[in-house]
Amino acid sequence: MSPVDDAVPADASAVRRGWLIPAIIGSAMLMQTMNATVIANALPTMAVALGEPPLRLNLAITMFLLASAVFLPISGWVADKFGARRIFVLSMVLFALSSAACGFAQDLTQLVIARVFQGMAGAMMAPVGRLVLLRTTPKEDLVGAMSVMTMPALLGPVIGPIVGGAIVTFADWRWIFFLSIPVATVGVALVLRYVPNVREQQVSPIDLKGVVLTGVGLAALIFGFENVGRSMLPPAAVAGLFLGGAFALVLYWRHARGNPHAVLDLSVFRLQTFSASVIGGAFMRIAMGASPFMLAMLLQVGFGLSALQAGLMTFISAAGALVMKTTAPPILRRFGFRTVLIANAFIVAISFVAYGLFKPTTPHWLIMTVLAIGGFFRSLHFTSLNGLAFADIEQDRMSRASTTSSMVQQLVQSVGIGLAAGLIHAFMVARGDDHLTAGAVTPAFVVIGLMTLISLAFFVPLPRNAGDALNGRAVR
Repeated sequence: MSPVDDAVPADASAVRRGWLIPAIIGSAMLMQTMNATVIANALPTMAVALGEPPLRLNLAITMFLLASAVFLPISGWVADKFGARRIFVLSMVLFALSSAACGFAQDLTQLVIARVFQGMAGAMMAPVGRLVLLRTTPKEDLVGAMSVMTMPALLGPVIGPIVGGAIVTFADWRWIFFLSIPVATVGVALVLRYVPNVREQQVSPIDLKGVVLTGVGLAALIFGFENVGRSMLPPAAVAGLFLGGAFALVLYWRHARGNPHAVLDLSVFRLQTFSASVIGGAFMRIAMGASPFMLAMLLQVGFGLSALQAGLMTFISAAGALVMKTTAPPILRRFGFRTVLIANAFIVAISFVAYGLFKPTTPHWLIMTVLAIGGFFRSLHFTSLNGLAFADIEQDRMSRASTTSSMVQQLVQSVGIGLAAGLIHAFMVARGDDHLTAGAVTPAFVVIGLMTLISLAFFVPLPRNAGDALNGRAVR
């Protein structure tokens, strides 16, 4: 176990054994999840105010995730070097300040720049908070602790669509970004009071070459994917982005082989549990990243609902996810990770495809029921994935494993939003539409929903006792 320093409160050991630290870390990340759901629901209104097409506003989401993916690789090293609590607090303060900058943006360029700084802060917030949890929680309690940690964070998707919809309906959309300031103030106070500053005794030198290669590679790939099927860049430039990004990542792979100080520990992918969680789970996270953006386009632009009406309907999905958090540990103890992941893959795929069957005449109660079911099982799925990833990771590899997992998660969510926008644009062109309609959005749900089933190729080969040490099941 890593040492704990920097004036840890006297009751810290008792706090670490309970639920308080996971709850505080989750509460601090509340503003990040709330911000994400608020902006997704407010995009159509923001597009009108800024004089931009609605689909172009997805750049504000993509750039946030891109910046997160680029800066994630150094988060573990910075936490080890300067202390996880310090970096966690700093990231919350920077996130709140950049949120305020978003609120003062006068055009899309200013908004995107502010979102980049938000992404930088978010890159530190989630993995560093999770790192504290991983290092202060016994493995047999990890699933329960992660469920507690994600419960406050899930309040963001629950209240975000409603609060955001109310603000853009009755007030100025800019106020949606100012919500982070009071949340950050409370979060900083709680973290300083209760969360220990966990760090390594010896910190390896920072891998600057690796940081540059991964940053360039990820940025090029995401920008390339963002422009597939669009007219913003010529096809040759898009192809150049893909080739350049792939080349940079290949160079990093060669650089990282046999390098004990590489910024990303690629050797963790040799562990079947980690590989199944991160690579197999990537196809599910693509759908998760695309879902808020696509639902906002479908319900508001396609069906003509107001932002508040759409928020009141989509919050039920996050409410279902929140309810699930209390049931995840017993479900995993009863059935095990492998069975839950395989069964859930089908349920999540079916629920996402069902979103593509929505029509303007579909009863609202039916839409909300499908969204609640989908939210419940998606949340169970990601709780399972997040726990399984660290089932076989030793303590001295936790930092880089956490960073690697977080980076892949952010990358695939960026891909999800870019893929969603690209599919919608492609269906618009195929239909001959000159503006966004529901008919261009619903087929995209079907395509992405079916894509999630690729994850079964990673879940089915898992041993039946995979991750049993995490949930107290007897090894069989």
